Amino acid sequence: MARKTVNDDPLAAVTLAVGQEDLLLDRAVREVVAAAKAADADTDVRELGPEQLQPGTLAELTSPSLFAERKVVVVRAAQDLSADTVKDVKAYLTAPAEEITLVLLHAGGAKGKGLLDAARKAGAREVACPKMTKPADRLAFVRQEFRALGRSATPEACQALVDAIGSDLRELASAVSQLVADVEGTIDEAVVGRYYTGRAEASSFTVADRAVEGRAAEALEALRWSLATGVAPVLITSALAQGVRAIGKLSSARGGRPADLARELGMPPWKIDRVRQQMRGWTPDGVALALRAVAEADAGVKGGGDDPEYALEKAVVTIARAARSRGRG
Repeated sequence: MARKTVNDDPLAAVTLAVGQEDLLLDRAVREVVAAAKAADADTDVRELGPEQLQPGTLAELTSPSLFAERKVVVVRAAQDLSADTVKDVKAYLTAPAEEITLVLLHAGGAKGKGLLDAARKAGAREVACPKMTKPADRLAFVRQEFRALGRSATPEACQALVDAIGSDLRELASAVSQLVADVEGTIDEAVVGRYYTGRAEASSFTVADRAVEGRAAEALEALRWSLATGVAPVLITSALAQGVRAIGKLSSARGGRPADLARELGMPPWKIDRVRQQMRGWTPDGVALALRAVAEADAGVKGGGDDPEYALEKAVVTIARAARSRGRG
C-alpha cells in the first residue's frame, strides 16, 4: 500500500509519488484532486506527460490568475522529462505558487534522479507507490483494503483472496470492494471460496494446502467445490504432489534462513515460510505414505480407476492424516 511521509497534507505545495504501481500512483493523484476540490469545487486539474510538458509550459500553468483559482498540475512519468523541462521544474520547486499543487509521478530508480532529489530537498510530500512483487506485500495490501472500508476479514480469507486473484492490485482492490458490498459481517475463507476459488489453479492449491495442513474436512469441501466448478482432476493431483514434495524437501533440508533455503530448494522465500508452517506434525513415514497416495490418485484420474472423484477424496484424507502422524504413534 502507499506509504506517506510525515508531511501528510494532500494540499501540500508539491506531492511526489514514487514507484511503479499504477493503482497506487492513481490513488495518490485522486487523493490530491479530491482534497483540492473539497477546498474549491472549481479547482482546475491539468494532467501532462513528458511530451506535453515542454520548456516554459510549467511557468504558464502556474502563473498568477486574475481569478486566483486553485489548480492541480499532475506530471506523469516525470523521470522522462527533458533536461530543459527538468530545469524549469527544479526552479519552480524553490518557489512554488500559492493555490497550486504540483504532483510529480516518478518511477524511482536512476533515471531522472536529479529531479527526485531536488523535490525531496525542497520538502515535497512523498507517497511511496512501490511495485508489489512479494505475496506478503499483496496480503498486507488486501488487509489494508478491508480496514480502509471499515470491514473485518479473517487472515485465511485475505490469503485465499490473494491466492485466487494473483498479483494484479486493481483486481484485488475490486474483489475486496465486491465482497464488502455483497457480504454482511466478517468475511471468511468460505465466502472468498464461493466468489473466487472457481479459478482452476487457485482452487487446486487450496485443496492441497488444506490437505497438507491436516484439515481434512476443509480439504474435502474445497475438493468438491473444485470438481463442481469444472477443475480438471489432473490439476488437483499435481497440486497435491507439489504440496507433499515441498513438505518432504524442506523437512530433509538443513536449517537456515528462508533466502538460503530458497536457493537450495528452488522455492521462493515466501513459500519456505508457508511450508514451514504446514510441515508441523509431519514425519518421514507420513511423507512417504502421502506420496504413495498421490501416485495412486494420479493413476486413478488418468484412467486407472473407475471413479476419479473417489480416488481424489481417498488421497486427500490420507494426506491429511499423514499431516497429523507425529505424536500419534
